[in-house]
Amino acid sequence: MIRMRTLKPALPVLAGLLLAGSALPAQTPTFTTTRAPLAPRKYHDLPLGAIRPQGWLRKQLQVMRDGPTGHLDEYYPKIKNDNGWLGGPGDGWEETPYWLDGALPLAWLLDDAGLKEKVKKYVDWSLDHQRPNGFFGPLTKAERTKGKMESCADGEDWWPRMVMLKVLQQYYTATGDKRVIPFMTHYFHYQLASLKTCPLGKWTEWATARGGDNLMSVYWLYNQTGDKALLELAGLLSEQTTPWTQYFGGRNWAIMAAVNQTGAKWMDRHAVNVGMGLKLPVEQYQGKKDPALLNAFRTGFSDLMTLHGLPHGMFSGDEDLHGNEPTQGVELCAIVETMFSLEEAIGITGEVEYMDALERMTYNAMPTQSTEDYVSRQYFQIANQVQVTRGVFDFSLPFQEGMTNVFGPYAGYTCCTANMHQGWTKFANHLWYATADGGLAALEYAPNTLKVSLSGGREVTIEERTNYPFEETVSFRINGQKAAAFSLSLRIPGWCREATVLLNGSRLRSDRGGQVITLNRTWKPGDELTLQLPAEVKTSNWARNSRTLERGPLVYALKIEAEVSKKEHPKEGTYFEYRPKSNWNYGLPKKVIENPVAGTQVEMKPIRDDTFVWNEANAPVIIRTVGKKIPAWQVVEGVARQPVTTREGVYLGEVEQKEEPLTFIPYGCTKLRIVAFPVVK
Repeated sequence: MIRMRTLKPALPVLAGLLLAGSALPAQTPTFTTTRAPLAPRKYHDLPLGAIRPQGWLRKQLQVMRDGPTGHLDEYYPKIKNDNGWLGGPGDGWEETPYWLDGALPLAWLLDDAGLKEKVKKYVDWSLDHQRPNGFFGPLTKAERTKGKMESCADGEDWWPRMVMLKVLQQYYTATGDKRVIPFMTHYFHYQLASLKTCPLGKWTEWATARGGDNLMSVYWLYNQTGDKALLELAGLLSEQTTPWTQYFGGRNWAIMAAVNQTGAKWMDRHAVNVGMGLKLPVEQYQGKKDPALLNAFRTGFSDLMTLHGLPHGMFSGDEDLHGNEPTQGVELCAIVETMFSLEEAIGITGEVEYMDALERMTYNAMPTQSTEDYVSRQYFQIANQVQVTRGVFDFSLPFQEGMTNVFGPYAGYTCCTANMHQGWTKFANHLWYATADGGLAALEYAPNTLKVSLSGGREVTIEERTNYPFEETVSFRINGQKAAAFSLSLRIPGWCREATVLLNGSRLRSDRGGQVITLNRTWKPGDELTLQLPAEVKTSNWARNSRTLERGPLVYALKIEAEVSKKEHPKEGTYFEYRPKSNWNYGLPKKVIENPVAGTQVEMKPIRDDTFVWNEANAPVIIRTVGKKIPAWQVVEGVARQPVTTREGVYLGEVEQKEEPLTFIPYGCTKLRIVAFPVVK
């Protein structure tokens, strides 16, 4: 065992910025820079609580608070009954930390005292029941039988503790609780002393596949304390984690995953593991400073989306990676984990492509996979989803119960019941980042209010007023008692040809899309900065030469009227099926594809702050166009398999010549839809 020493938090301050908020204790951590020898981050996370969502995003979070995110512990038996993370004999694995990983940030994003109190009891139990050797979490089988841990072999799976460490990091940035830093230090010293005899894979392969999350927390703590032992631990974790960096950089992995659906190395194709594994090369880059690691991430992500990407911005995974056909499934857990990996990659690399990718999957793939009350969700969604029923369809994991595509609180595996909550909450907390020069960077857009203090204690509040992603304008009103000099960086999305920036109504500059611009100036109270992002309808090309309508950050899908049936499953409880009441088997005329601006009409609807936007009835944008019916395109074995459009650009089968009006809404607002269309003459 290595000798433990007490470490005082040594927080390097990011020049010029402190968290504002009188309710927080004096020891609240400031924004932290990177300690040598780690590579400097391009952007730094803001402490939890600095950002307060507003408008439609606040409504989304309120629905979650009033639904399962705020109450899962009250009705979900696995978390409710004798919870292991409160000392009981119940759930001691991943689902309680999964839930907390979304519920805890939600409590501070909404500044909800009741939810803070609820989640804090789990944090307190973990912090107050750390073992003398540094281990933490639910009591192990050995502890219950022998009354103590005699060695690391008496411990249990490393994996769920990785999730709880993320919870504790967020809690610390929100509260500055003095217990967290020595707690994590003690645990990581225990882990360093134990990994050689009790490696990551001792209990399950999940810890091996997801060791990048462990590495992330180690580097986070190193930046707080400078404890050199953590660098040694980081090396061990890298050695014992699935070699995602080698896979992503080597390229054969993504190709083989597209064709291999056997049991061989299936954990290396598991979409959730892949989503988590994406962060490994950028985390390793912090320690090694080798540009080849960033290139491996860049190459791997590009290959992944090329071979397995779908129009909504996420790669297939049902549960294995499964190619780019729009009838393949996508697991909800995979979406939220990939989002978080991209949020990490953005902070470390600063590359705009990952900001655009995060935006696309957040505003398209994620909202569609849960019901309006957030209680029910799909385990697997389908891009071209013309019915939602029981069945095995084209999935690589055809559960015998056939419940993976229906909406229900527990349908399919229940990991998503607990893990889905981190998606919106972590995205909301990554709308803004801090920059190394003490400035601020708005890298994702949604309505919110940011409150920080600059050096000298001058408070600045920035109100971000927008209905993005549905509208094209983002306005920033800068409030404070005095003028303040700081840099303000803004992402110009890659989908935007040219953006215009206005200051107090006057044109300041124009910039092409696909970059981050920085404005260095002294900002006066009441200054209003407006970012105009003109969006026009365009099309993109997907599997089998199909085409998708896009406008700005959103992809659009055919609105299909649905008949909803509520049913009961003897094992998995209540679930909902959706069956189509309107036609869906259309092709888009070639004239629309060649000139989508002229071939479509865009209609905007007003958005009220108290309106939930992600459903068919409230969809804020409608695109109208025409289509022609393809009689042979029918549901076969529960799936609307894609007709082939030839290399000449058209479907050559029978097509009805009558044009019919079609209504498209944002993909994220749909339950039934077609998003990838054959092209017809």
